[in-house]
Amino acid sequence: MTSVSATKRLGKMDPSLFRRFKRHLRVRKKLSGSVARPRLAVFRSLTHIYAQVIDDGAGRTLVQASDLDAELRGQVKGKKKTQVAMAVGALVAKRAKEQGVETVVFDRGGFQYHGRVKALADAAREGGLRF
Repeated sequence: MTSVSATKRLGKMDPSLFRRFKRHLRVRKKLSGSVARPRLAVFRSLTHIYAQVIDDGAGRTLVQASDLDAELRGQVKGKKKTQVAMAVGALVAKRAKEQGVETVVFDRGGFQYHGRVKALADAAREGGLRF
């Protein structure tokens, strides 16, 4: 999907969502994950946060983590969203290290590198991922 055709088709969506989508397409033109350096993609909804380590060459997800995982569900109950994002970042880093992934390319998904996205990235760095 090219950015021109995508922006024409999605022109009637919510303006803030449309701007985020355009930012994400602009970044994804230059950013790609490989076997040596897979892509750490972040998606942030209003209530949840998700992270995936993706090999774009093979088109498959190597590891994933979110605040909905059974492993984190008990730990994050009653915590602030930023603290939850830190737990998700640490979990995705742990799972990536178990799969042998040391370095990644960080894809913020069109979101501002601030708050929960930054907390997830910092926790992943502390967990041993390099990017």
